[in-house]
Amino acid sequence: MQLKFPDIIDASMLSTYKSCARKFYLTHLEHLKAKEPNVHLHAGKSFASGIEAARRAYYEGKYTVPFFASDSKNVVGYEFITKAPGDSESAVAEGLKVLMREYGDFSCPPESAKSLERMAGALEFYYTSYPLEHDSAFPIEMPGGKRGIEFSFALPLPLKNPDTGDPILYCGRMDAITAFASGHFVTDEKTVASLGPSWARQWDLRSQFSGYCWATREHGIRCDGVLVRGISILKTKYDTQQAVSYRPDWQINRWYSNMLVVVQRLIDEYIALCRGGVLSETLFEHNLDDACISYSNCGFYDACRSEDATTWLVTNFARKKWNPLLRTETVIEE
Repeated sequence: MQLKFPDIIDASMLSTYKSCARKFYLTHLEHLKAKEPNVHLHAGKSFASGIEAARRAYYEGKYTVPFFASDSKNVVGYEFITKAPGDSESAVAEGLKVLMREYGDFSCPPESAKSLERMAGALEFYYTSYPLEHDSAFPIEMPGGKRGIEFSFALPLPLKNPDTGDPILYCGRMDAITAFASGHFVTDEKTVASLGPSWARQWDLRSQFSGYCWATREHGIRCDGVLVRGISILKTKYDTQQAVSYRPDWQINRWYSNMLVVVQRLIDEYIALCRGGVLSETLFEHNLDDACISYSNCGFYDACRSEDATTWLVTNFARKKWNPLLRTETVIEE
């Protein structure tokens, strides 16, 4: 398969590159994804969809209804209908419906707390802790009357794609932009296993959120920082914490300069690989350190423990191209 440099870059891709360049190569240049879905990613995506649906229902009066496409595959789809906004009970019910739809028939590993039942309970717990009708953080009104719910962006960088010559796009998708504490804050929900005394500190320098604040500023929207709400999901209980992390302009500017340095380094390494034609330990090198065991082990952990990783990769991974803007995966035909 011929390698192609990504047209779109996001925070997750750059975080992967900085933590382990070889993982970036395998994930975003070879497009190798585990055949078995990750329970944390699947449950987190379902939860986020439910939170978004409840917000849209409450603030915009938007509810989903099913429709059946008329193509030969009889694909089932969904569309929005509009009702009167402001009914919190119906809005949470809408969120639960969407969460359950997105979770689908996924088989949760028995050792995980992120089953469909527990995730639905987590959404109810969230809106009990932060009631829609009394929430001190509420989505701002955007130009055109829309609310700042699931705000997506794709902004060109002053760097060219080495394959096409087009500007590389930096993209992201925020859960919400809210009015909070007399300011405007990017708001993000995180599902986690536990919340400790140091949980709130991890967001102060998080590149993902600095990028969100930069994009908000680029769109002419005031942004004072980030509001992060953590929901701890265990088999027997739930918990929540709220963290406020400010982003002054100097910090956003520093992030932007650093981000460009990292993307340029990635471009240079890609060009060197294409010119040499051989992947070695001097290009897209392995981390071989903490990144290998972070978050219950890297997905390539066993492959990297093998002298010849090819057999392991062929057996356990499939080629799927991730589009960070559309948030979709497309199977790559061999």
